[in-house]
Amino acid sequence: MNRLVAALVGLTLGAVIVVPSAHAATIATGARSLESVNFPGRFVTAAGRIDPVTSGSTAAAKRDATFTVLPGLASPSCYSFQVGGMFLRHYDFRLRLDVNAGTPAFRQDATFCAVDGSVAGSISLAAYNYPDHRIRHRDYQLWLDPYQDTAGFRADSSFRVTAPWAPKTNKGPVLPGLYADPHIVNFGGRYYLYPTTDGFASWSGTQFKAFSSTDLVNWTDHGVILDLGPGVSWADNSAWAPSIAERNGKYYFYFSGGMASGDTAKQLGVAVADSPTGPFRDALGRPLVRGGQFSGQAIDSMVFTDDDGQSYLYWGQGSVHAVRLNSDMISFDPAQVRSSKPSGYNEAPFVLKRNGTYYLMWSENDTRSEDYQVAYATGNSPFGPWTKRGVVLQKRTGQGILGTGHHSVVREPGTDTWYVAYHRFAVPGGNGINRETTIDRLHFNSDGTIRPITPTL
Repeated sequence: MNRLVAALVGLTLGAVIVVPSAHAATIATGARSLESVNFPGRFVTAAGRIDPVTSGSTAAAKRDATFTVLPGLASPSCYSFQVGGMFLRHYDFRLRLDVNAGTPAFRQDATFCAVDGSVAGSISLAAYNYPDHRIRHRDYQLWLDPYQDTAGFRADSSFRVTAPWAPKTNKGPVLPGLYADPHIVNFGGRYYLYPTTDGFASWSGTQFKAFSSTDLVNWTDHGVILDLGPGVSWADNSAWAPSIAERNGKYYFYFSGGMASGDTAKQLGVAVADSPTGPFRDALGRPLVRGGQFSGQAIDSMVFTDDDGQSYLYWGQGSVHAVRLNSDMISFDPAQVRSSKPSGYNEAPFVLKRNGTYYLMWSENDTRSEDYQVAYATGNSPFGPWTKRGVVLQKRTGQGILGTGHHSVVREPGTDTWYVAYHRFAVPGGNGINRETTIDRLHFNSDGTIRPITPTL
């Protein structure tokens, strides 16, 4: 029976399903397990069942019973449940684990709203797109069934949120959920991450978020800091690859955007705020770099500020463009733009300076390829000329780490300790639109070259 038919059966038969008023419930995000109320000791698992899990269960069984609870893919006031790169979703009213297809239908199928369960402290999960249906178990299998106002149904559809059976022991991903193109900075001794929100077909997301941390492990989600649709008049789609810079107490947020219809060329914008967590407002009311103004796609902007306080803007897919920014941080002289294409360059330029040497880093190959990787060159000025030194970050197939790229680098203040943030295919089951953000150490050799980075889980 297809969904539309099932949804209409009640009306065809003259029956009306009445869901009694229920109080919205909340679930703490992060790693959690869900225990059946009426079958204690059985937990929701990645197999779409409630299965017994004990301290003596295998590590695999414990992992299967541990979900990362995230703000809902279709609505941040609801929830989605992730295991690795896959999400719990309903399909033909059966619960299963699937790779995020990035479509509106998938996001709705994988979003559930929490209400109070049958006993104190428990929760029940209603489908975002079928609010009169709830997740319940039948013969230990999980189904999405129309609500029934009976004690049995309420018990079958209620779960206790417990500590995770498989606590997080690995370093990555550092952000729960699907995020790519991370830009990492340190403002005032606190680290901030600005990623692309991932998991959308054709990377069509519209919102930017900010996260912050004091230790690079525990991250605070500051929510949406810029939404292209209502916040930017010239873009409503393709919120990609942000970066940020500070000057005189103002924070300048550089981003890529496009229109969902009409001219689909990507353009670069700049927004401004009084805080690194926004809210940001479009500083110009128009693009900073128009699509087609320079060769290649106008994406992947970043700002490097030299020791003398001069800031430089870099961007571009296909070629890397560089220019001095004016002191207002929102304008430049187009006639002064310098363009180049280092061997292997595709996108995502990033510039840093150490001990008088300038480093231009970039991503090679396509982000949808498992061979997406980071290379670098050195030079004696912010404009080069650049001497390529080689690849420093690439896949580790033996560990299931693929598509390592679109990185950024930050130094721990007052030290020579450096970190690299980058994305990879979500582990497991990820692909070029299902990517996750992680962080590893970056080391320099005594001669100033960068030691190959070991991507870790």
